[in-house]
Amino acid sequence: MGKKIFSGVQPTGNLHLGNYIGAIKNFVDLQNQPGNECVYCVVDLHAITTKQDPKILKDNIRETTAAFLASGINPKKSIIFNQSSVSAHAEGSWILGCVARMGWLNRMTQFKEKAGKDKEKASIGLYIYPVLMTADILLYDASHVPVGEDQKQHLELSRDIAQKFNLDFKAPNFLRVPEPLIQKNFSRIMSLKDGTNKMSKSDPSDLSRINLTDTKDQIVNKIKKAKTDTEPLPDDEKKLNQRPEVENLLGIYSSLNNQSLQDSIKELSGKNFSKFKEILAELVVEKILPISTEINSLIKDKRYIDSVLKEGGEKANQIASKKIEEIKKIVGF
Repeated sequence: MGKKIFSGVQPTGNLHLGNYIGAIKNFVDLQNQPGNECVYCVVDLHAITTKQDPKILKDNIRETTAAFLASGINPKKSIIFNQSSVSAHAEGSWILGCVARMGWLNRMTQFKEKAGKDKEKASIGLYIYPVLMTADILLYDASHVPVGEDQKQHLELSRDIAQKFNLDFKAPNFLRVPEPLIQKNFSRIMSLKDGTNKMSKSDPSDLSRINLTDTKDQIVNKIKKAKTDTEPLPDDEKKLNQRPEVENLLGIYSSLNNQSLQDSIKELSGKNFSKFKEILAELVVEKILPISTEINSLIKDKRYIDSVLKEGGEKANQIASKKIEEIKKIVGF
């Protein structure tokens, strides 16, 4: 039996190899598994938890949609839409926010990390964002949600909220309690300049990441300049301990080649780093350049991107508006 999948990506611009390997590649795989029903959302309501330039945000929504399409998410097979186009998300967030408890939200470690030392200056949106994420998932009766380790706690919260709602309103099994789909391998791609930090668009050095819009020359140059160490390539996975940069590059190679880390080590053992980087650069160019070319082409066709979002929004709205009406009845509205 197929799974009902829901997941989203924030439209913060500059999607990179980490976003592709850690999320979007997995979205495509899930879409292509027989029987699965997939809903993929550009979570623009989440994006405004920190201040955005309105014009840039609009462009980023389109760019994220283009990245979905260019990577192989098919709007005929999956629903692709932007969150703000379906009002049930905001409505559901308020109702479920009245079920969630302060103590639960106070435990969310991601808020503490993102708010930093001065929590008083963080927006309320950043604090209650996991409740909106809960609404996103529960409105579609999602059975499974692909999440990285950093979102696992938020999914646990959505399970707690669903169970409490069902209990409080004596509506057993009304809100489906979702299961996590945790990508065990290569879910966190690290910086090319520092293997202990996650690849990020906020890193000031563009050499730290491969953007999904990079050219062939940029990809090759970034791989060539990627940090390694003085030891040879290992012949055993255990020997990657304390070698984060090497592990990261081998992880990128393994993921894009759809093989295990151990198989990559067997294949590449004994090669020097300059040869390995050549092989890796070729593979990244082969897999990412067509996506980059397609994104850059799609971005120019705003009408097409907007039509995909409009059509997806209508499909999403049919599902979510029905669910929110049922929720309102249960609550007593």
